[in-house]
Amino acid sequence: MDLPRPELFDFHGVSMTHYFTDNWENVQNFKARPDDIVIATYPKAGTTWVSYILDLLYFRQTLPERETTVPIYDRVPFLEFFMPSFSGTDMADMLTTSPRIIKTHLPVQFIPKSFWEQNCKIVYCARNAKDNVVSYFHFDRMDSGQPEPGDWSSFLQRFKDGRMVFGSWYDHVCGWWDKKQMYSKIHYMFFEDLVEDTGREIKCLSSFLGLSTSEEEKEKIRRDVQFDVMKANRVTNLTNETSLDFSVSQFLRKGKVGDWKNHFTVAQNEQFDQHYKQKMKNTTLHFRTEV
Repeated sequence: MDLPRPELFDFHGVSMTHYFTDNWENVQNFKARPDDIVIATYPKAGTTWVSYILDLLYFRQTLPERETTVPIYDRVPFLEFFMPSFSGTDMADMLTTSPRIIKTHLPVQFIPKSFWEQNCKIVYCARNAKDNVVSYFHFDRMDSGQPEPGDWSSFLQRFKDGRMVFGSWYDHVCGWWDKKQMYSKIHYMFFEDLVEDTGREIKCLSSFLGLSTSEEEKEKIRRDVQFDVMKANRVTNLTNETSLDFSVSQFLRKGKVGDWKNHFTVAQNEQFDQHYKQKMKNTTLHFRTEV
């Protein structure tokens, strides 16, 4: 029997579902290690892409067999995700690779304090709001573990209101941007830059992480993390994941910048731009909606 879709509820001022709060004490008390690498994103902002890049940068040379056999969610555990059968905190604790690469969608104020205390490196990837909401809509349509998405116009309104799992996009991207100004070990990157020049962004990541990856290896990784290659790879497109309905949408759907133009009406776009301008008036953070 299919489980009912979860309901959204307010959790310390952020919309969440029980899948991400049922293990809260263990998440908050998670023991970070100094060499842990955290990948932080708002949902549907390139998490899997960045996870795969980092995994290849660190482990392709020593563990090449994992590329076709171990799903990305087992290599890069999802810290706050919880079901009675397994939890992200347990998966992270059981990782045998070093460093541990751990992903999270938590807004910055929810990050376990041990990551700051251990001075861990954090890679934050942000995506422009218009493409982000479109990707989130299609993901919620296919994922029975997410709240019922409703139609596009009601989903778009929910996004503007911040009534999404992990809360407001505006609060998320701006909160992490503000933290970056105070904490030097955050590499804040943009989905649009990854699309525009993947090789350049891999070099920036390698430099930030202090890796001495050869130019030849970086080029090989660049080729292997192209969207169509990852979409055809079952360990990155999650084709064996039973909660995802691939007849509705692909997990890795388009990976483009500007697909929002196929979804927003003229009126929706004008209203969104007006709302966006108001919400983002107090930040130096800027996004591109096309490249």
